[in-house]
Amino acid sequence: MAQSGKKRGARLQAKAEKRGEETSASRLVDAGRDSDDGSRLPEASKPQQRLAHGLYVVATPIGNAADITLRALDILTRADVIACEDTRVTGKLLHMHGITHGKLVSYHEHNAVKAGPRLMEHLNSGEIVALVSDAGTPMINDPGYRLAELCRAENIPVHAAPGPSAVTNALVLAGLPTDRFMYCGFPPPKQGKRRTWLGEIASVDATLVFLESPQRLASSLADMAAVLGDRPACVLREMTKMFEEARHGSLADLKAHYEAAGPPKG
Repeated sequence: MAQSGKKRGARLQAKAEKRGEETSASRLVDAGRDSDDGSRLPEASKPQQRLAHGLYVVATPIGNAADITLRALDILTRADVIACEDTRVTGKLLHMHGITHGKLVSYHEHNAVKAGPRLMEHLNSGEIVALVSDAGTPMINDPGYRLAELCRAENIPVHAAPGPSAVTNALVLAGLPTDRFMYCGFPPPKQGKRRTWLGEIASVDATLVFLESPQRLASSLADMAAVLGDRPACVLREMTKMFEEARHGSLADLKAHYEAAGPPKG
């Protein structure tokens, strides 16, 4: 079995190397080329000679389309398949950056069980698959981990192309301690389950990071104040966009503000 796996891996790598030699990274500058003013371009702007075989987990902007890395653009240009949370959202992003790609496939919470094996067929044939979410880093609050599990089970390499993340961006803007933090995702929508859920994490000695919809924000803040105590907090919206806002205060103060002002936009 071990020998068979090595031969298969060698065949897949050979296919990936052949593809890398044949593919032109014409959207990016050639390695070592001088810029128009005669200065040397930085190493970060030089494309790789080839992409190694495997699944690429690619971070995309959380709001401002300019917040995408050169490496992400290179991978999205050269991947055989791009697995998207919403093909329309990703298609718009690619268009904004001048990338034409004909193989966008849907991969999200509701179709992951069926779409995952189909993506594995591409990977097992030696193709390169890029995984993106609508915003931020895949596998944070989405089903990307399931695809990574399938890859590990079949010895398919998984590569990370880091970049924007709403979690780390919120921590930077909130002005709360960052030496220890816990990402909690969305609280349960119903008050009873939400309060029970909050009680399970109330003793965690760390900054807690939540996602919440505008419509449930005030009620969730009220439950957080009741269960977690009236601790310092920050509500952020429209991060990296023109109307970015960070509102600081105690949980009780923030609850009172949003009860009076109504659900925020964005």
